[in-house]
Amino acid sequence: MKLTDKKCVPCEAGTPPMKRDEIQKNLKQLSGWKVIDDKKIIKNFKFPDFIHTMGFASAIALLAQEEGHHPDLQVSYGKLTVELSTHAIQGLSENDFILAAKIDQI
Repeated sequence: MKLTDKKCVPCEAGTPPMKRDEIQKNLKQLSGWKVIDDKKIIKNFKFPDFIHTMGFASAIALLAQEEGHHPDLQVSYGKLTVELSTHAIQGLSENDFILAAKIDQI
């Protein structure tokens, strides 16, 4: 099943974060995302101006609310950085990759 066909599910404390091989397997289904310290994934998006940047950030916010999984967003003029990690487990879960794949579809 593709990541975009899945839905984020609550992740409880005590659930182990993904191991490196799982991370790499899921990363292959994404485009342009980078893994940082096996604890988070990050991607930079570029736009022609601030209004397009904010429009994309708003679309991500709506998606994140629908999925119940919320990224860290850093907005600047013409640039948006999206960072995903599952804070409850202090690492990566399948939810991070599901949301990343859905963000790429926006």
